[in-house]
Amino acid sequence: MTAARLLALPTLAVVSLWALPAAAQDHAQDAPGDDSVNMVIVYGEDECPQSTEAEITVCARRPEGDRFRIPSSLRTSDSPENTSWTQRVQKLETVGNFGAMSCSPRGAGGFTGCTQALVDAAYAAKKESSDIRFGELIEKARQERLSTIDTDAAAEQARVEQIEKQQLDKAKADRADAVPDAKTESAADNPPRH
Repeated sequence: MTAARLLALPTLAVVSLWALPAAAQDHAQDAPGDDSVNMVIVYGEDECPQSTEAEITVCARRPEGDRFRIPSSLRTSDSPENTSWTQRVQKLETVGNFGAMSCSPRGAGGFTGCTQALVDAAYAAKKESSDIRFGELIEKARQERLSTIDTDAAAEQARVEQIEKQQLDKAKADRADAVPDAKTESAADNPPRH
């Protein structure tokens, strides 16, 4: 059995290495719009890097005072010392609460308030959240880029047509210079007789 396990290990390694490029391709195809997105957080009056043709740069601006602070998502803990007094008082107010819409195992219909309590907690967390919504910023940058695509295409088309007209006019002028005038040619071939 040990020999069979030893033979199975190299086979497993080869199969797993063979699957890596396919997984990478699947991940690359998941990106909507096939645009590379560079998400940058800038502070104060710092300049946001410019977007390029191949990459959309999305900047989230934070106040200068936050430059060297610990990110807010790392500042919180579940320690009871960090609970605000408002939340402590609300918990004390609902100690004797029971019955319908109370989210309590006591009384008739006590379970009915649990869903509402979860919804209220979710909205409160969302309201107090200071996370940056990069998805919204990326969509806004894409819309800005798409809003100018028609005018940019029209300007490029006009420029190309102008270049083509200049080349056509130059070609006509070159042809006219290459063909001598019919009167001067016949006069040169048949000199007047005196």
